[in-house]
Amino acid sequence: MGDFGGGNAPQRNFNPFSPTALTYGFTFEPLFVVNDFDCEVTPWLGTSYTWEGPRKLVVKTRSGVTWSDGKPFSAKDVAFTFNMFKKSPALDVNGLWGKLSSVEAQGTSQVTFSFKEPAVPTLTQIADILIVPEHVWSKVPDPAKYTNNDAIGTGPYTVKSMNGQQLLLERNPKYWQADKVKVQELMFRKSTGGAEVDKLRLSRGEYDWNAMFVPEIDKTYVAKDPENNHYWFPPGASISIYMNLTKAPFDDREFRRAVAYAIDRDEIRNKAQFGYVETASQTGLVLPGQKDWLASGIQNSGKIPYDPAEAKRILAAAGYRTGADGKLLGKNGRPLPAFSYKVPNGWVDWIQAAQIIQRNLAAIGVTIDVQTPSAEVHDADRNSGHFDMLFGVHGGGCNIYQAYDHPLASDQTAPIGKPAPTNYVRWKDPKTDELLTQLAGAEDEATQKRIVGELEQIMVDQFPVVPLWYGAQWFQYRSEKAVGWPSAKDPYAGPGDALLIMTKLRPNPKYHG
Repeated sequence: MGDFGGGNAPQRNFNPFSPTALTYGFTFEPLFVVNDFDCEVTPWLGTSYTWEGPRKLVVKTRSGVTWSDGKPFSAKDVAFTFNMFKKSPALDVNGLWGKLSSVEAQGTSQVTFSFKEPAVPTLTQIADILIVPEHVWSKVPDPAKYTNNDAIGTGPYTVKSMNGQQLLLERNPKYWQADKVKVQELMFRKSTGGAEVDKLRLSRGEYDWNAMFVPEIDKTYVAKDPENNHYWFPPGASISIYMNLTKAPFDDREFRRAVAYAIDRDEIRNKAQFGYVETASQTGLVLPGQKDWLASGIQNSGKIPYDPAEAKRILAAAGYRTGADGKLLGKNGRPLPAFSYKVPNGWVDWIQAAQIIQRNLAAIGVTIDVQTPSAEVHDADRNSGHFDMLFGVHGGGCNIYQAYDHPLASDQTAPIGKPAPTNYVRWKDPKTDELLTQLAGAEDEATQKRIVGELEQIMVDQFPVVPLWYGAQWFQYRSEKAVGWPSAKDPYAGPGDALLIMTKLRPNPKYHG
């Protein structure tokens, strides 16, 4: 397997909350595993959850689970872990205690989360937190600096050995579902030679499981061993055109709609993204994984076709005219200026995508100047609203509330010149805000889907942002030693769902190495 973290000179550190921690996803476990592909919630250390109103979440915890040192796991460990975040705010990177008011265990098999305000979307964040043993961590004076050398967890693997070059995990015989864990050991190798060396190792079959960008992967990887070398790049976050909605003509819905039809997403997909990605839905959903959330009235899954003739028709109907030189005129009859399209310097695939957009928009009379400032300058300009057009990233996770709140909520934006938290386009719409407020308090899935459907309709009708493609989740795997990997044909897990994968893999009966 690939790199195990810790930087260039890794030290023994199995604190799952440390930014320099070594691989921990096989040793510690959450209450629930939220499938990264289709967002299905699988009970794990928690067996069920119930919302008793939008401010109170009750979780039942699993009995019969032991820590790897033999001590019993209970709801008290869960309450301890979350309250440790309150005492050590450096651990609370998601700001959970900005929403929580208390976390209390009722006996050994139930824990109650109380919130200051409606917080139903917080479930995915609660579900993701890795639980640690109270009998170990209660003795730690500063959890943020603790290296947790013994790595006592409830997970399927424990640490067997570690040095600067490799980390070896072995199957945990005390694991609560040990019968599902068929792979005996996991070996992680330190990546010391850079990306090119890693690609060479991958092509030689030295990695059974990895996640990296590889150009021409069918030629450089699959063709080396077609029987065993495989990959699957499921869709992640949406990469979209962000337009500054405080400026004309970007403040005009019809102009934004024309832009959406003018872009050849397939050319971007095939040329700038090596054909590895899928074109994105205008709804803001990640499809097909989130297809169950797609509103029934939305045609073609919200995919906008490449139709420059339709783009020109939309502009003409909205009052835009074309000058003798073929350039688009504003509604006031004056030529539109050239608009900047900012892309971080060195982001080659995004720059190539921007150049395709430049050609596409030139075909409808709109001039784009592709600029490549440093990433720091780009981000500062994006945050402060000092841009015309650029790429933005949104969604991609299973917190569907955040997928709409971050790019669209008015409390996530700021006046021009002030840094916006996440709503960089400066979209302000009372209906959007009202729906987000309703979604935050919606306890049942049917109500959530109805509200999300209305948010999808705003995306499709108003074009506050224009999704182009989904970022790929890199995932390469070899079936020589183990079979049962997730794939496009069997997407039971996303590439990052280590616990789901390790409880599904089994030895390849053909392997006798």
